[in-house]
Amino acid sequence: MADEVIVGDHQPFLAKDGRRSISLIILEFICVVFMAGAFCYLFDSNFNAWTVEAEQFSLSLEKQNALNIRPSSKESTVQEQQLQKECDLWVGEWIPSPAEPAYTNETCNIIPPYLNCLNNGRPDRGYLHWRWKPNACDLSPFDPLKFLNAMRNKSFAFIGDSICHGLVFSLICELSKVEKAHDIYHDSAYNSRTWYYPSYNLTMYMIWAPYLIHYETTDNNGDASEIHLHLHLDILDSKWTNEYNNYDYVVISIGPHFYKSSIIYENNQVIGCHYCPHLELKKIAIDEIYRKALQLSLKSIATSEHKPFVILKTWSPDHAESGELPSEKVCNRTRPFKEEEINTGDHGFIMRGVEVEEFEKAAAIGARNGVRMELLDTYHLSLLRPDGHPGPYRTYHPFEGDKKIKIDCMHWCLPGPVDTWNELLLQMVISGDADESGSSLL
Repeated sequence: MADEVIVGDHQPFLAKDGRRSISLIILEFICVVFMAGAFCYLFDSNFNAWTVEAEQFSLSLEKQNALNIRPSSKESTVQEQQLQKECDLWVGEWIPSPAEPAYTNETCNIIPPYLNCLNNGRPDRGYLHWRWKPNACDLSPFDPLKFLNAMRNKSFAFIGDSICHGLVFSLICELSKVEKAHDIYHDSAYNSRTWYYPSYNLTMYMIWAPYLIHYETTDNNGDASEIHLHLHLDILDSKWTNEYNNYDYVVISIGPHFYKSSIIYENNQVIGCHYCPHLELKKIAIDEIYRKALQLSLKSIATSEHKPFVILKTWSPDHAESGELPSEKVCNRTRPFKEEEINTGDHGFIMRGVEVEEFEKAAAIGARNGVRMELLDTYHLSLLRPDGHPGPYRTYHPFEGDKKIKIDCMHWCLPGPVDTWNELLLQMVISGDADESGSSLL
C-alpha cells in the first residue's frame, strides 16, 4: 500500500507526487523573489525620473543647463516661453501717433538752425506723428524727471560729430520741461560745449571729435583737388581723451565725416588715402579706416582704469535719392518706409557691421576689466525714417528769393526721429544702473 500523507483536511496524495510538489513550491518561491526584485528596481527608476523632472521645474534655467536636464524645445516650460518673448527694443515698426512732439521750436530755443525744420518753413507735419513700437513691448515716452534724477551728481559726455549734436540738443529740449540748462562753456565755433543743471548737479558735455582719432586740416586755398584732411590712425583725439576721466557716462556717435577725402597716416608716415583720384597713393577703403579708428578708440576705453558707462550709437543712415535732374539728390518723402521698401544695398549696412564687430570685441575686454559698454543700435529704426531729414529746410524758407538751395539728407529734423534715440538711451541708462544695483527700474 502506498504511503499516504495527510495534510490537514486535504485529500491524501502519493509521496512521489509530494516530492514533485515541493519542487514546484521552491520554483514558485524563486519566481516571487525575482518579481519582488524587479518591482523594487522599477519603483526606484521611476522615483529617480520623477525627481529629475521635479528638479527641472524647481531649478533655474541656468542650473538646468548646467545639469543638462533642460527640457527639449517641444517641452518648453511657460517660463521659457515668456523669456522668448522678452522685449527687443531694436525690432519693431513705426506706428502713427496722435501725440504732439514733446517740444517745438517755440518751446525750445536751442535748436540749431540747420535742424530747425519747423522754423525753416517745412510745410508738412506728418513726420512728427510717428512713434517706435518694439514688437513685444512698448517704448515709454522720454521722462525728463526720471533722467535728471538718475543723473544727479553725475557727468554725461557726448563725443562725436554733428549727428551727435542732434542727439544732445534733442535731450536738452526734452529736459527743459523740468529745468533749463546753464550754458557754461563753448569753443569759438560752438562745436564743443558744456551745460550745467544746478538743481541736479549734472554736468553735460558735448565734445567735437568727429573721428575719435587725431586729425589735422590744412587750407587748400579753394582748390577742391587739394586734400586738406589728414587722419592719424594710431593717435587718439586729445579733445576727448584729456577729460575722459571726468565722465560718468559717455555716448559716442560718429560716422559720416569719414566719407571725406583724406590722407591717412600711421607712425607719422603717409600710408595711403581715401577718395583721392588725383594722388598716386594706396587707396584705402572707408570701412577699413573706420574699423581702425574704432579699434584704437574702443580698446582704449575697454582697458582704461577709469570705468564710466560707455554707449556707442550706431551709424546714422542718409536717404538721398535721385531727383528729376541727372545730378540732383532729394529726400522729400513724408512717411516712414515699410520693411520691404528699405534699400538693403545702403553702404551704412557695411559701416554698421564694422561697428558691431569692433564693439563686441571691445565689450568683451571691457567686461573683464569692469567697464560697462552698450550698443545704442539705432541704425535700422532710423533707416525706416526717410521722412525725418531737413532736405531743403536746413535753410530758413529756402524757396524765398534767390537762395542757393542745399539738400540735407544726412541730419535729422528737431523735433523728429532723434527724439526716439533719446527714449532708447534713457531705457539703456536706467536699465544699466538697475543691473548694477541688482534691481529693475523699468
